Amino acid sequence: MLKVCVPVIETTVEKAVKAVNEAGRVADFIEVRLDYLKKPDASPLLKNRLRPLIATLRRSDEGGRFKGDEKKRIGLLRDLVDQHVEYVDAELRSDKTLLLDLIRNKRKTRVILSYHDFDETPSMKKLEDIFDRMMEFRPSVIKIATMARSWEDNLKVMSLIPYAVKNNQSIVAFCMGDIGRMSRIFSPLMGAAWTYAALSEKQASAPGQMTVARMKEIWERLR
Repeated sequence: MLKVCVPVIETTVEKAVKAVNEAGRVADFIEVRLDYLKKPDASPLLKNRLRPLIATLRRSDEGGRFKGDEKKRIGLLRDLVDQHVEYVDAELRSDKTLLLDLIRNKRKTRVILSYHDFDETPSMKKLEDIFDRMMEFRPSVIKIATMARSWEDNLKVMSLIPYAVKNNQSIVAFCMGDIGRMSRIFSPLMGAAWTYAALSEKQASAPGQMTVARMKEIWERLR
């Protein structure tokens, strides 16, 4: 089953609720980018949701808009664990003590440990080292997204998928940017847990992210 996650990047709770409802009709998962909201309160988004939610409060150094205190940021994710959100996404670069505390107290929430490189795709050796370091935290899902500067970069990142499968680790791995679109398409075919696609081109949350309609059209043609 090929699965897609749709990001919601609205700036008000009212618009976000509407987008979550719309995304629920076409997505398998919905990522709520709380760092886009003027007030990062996800409580209204948890009501009557049609699909599992991934709560993300992305750091500014990983493409996000949150510039506040790290303790407060992880604390907001902890609050969502208390509210039984299905997933929270925290970065590998997060404060280690706070990150470990979040994972240890996740309850029924699944923790996605993520790594983003908006400049390049590291070497295969470095990618595997990053993956191994992430494995030490024992997250539910590992997410690695890098910027593709060549077609070969797609192959490097996608090769992490069988590496993860061999280690019994759920993974999301793809490249960003126009050159990276092929990895967004093919990574679920290779065993990635899901890929990301936007409701519309204007609602893309990262470079190279195509629309859900386009993604599903390509998958259908590949079948």
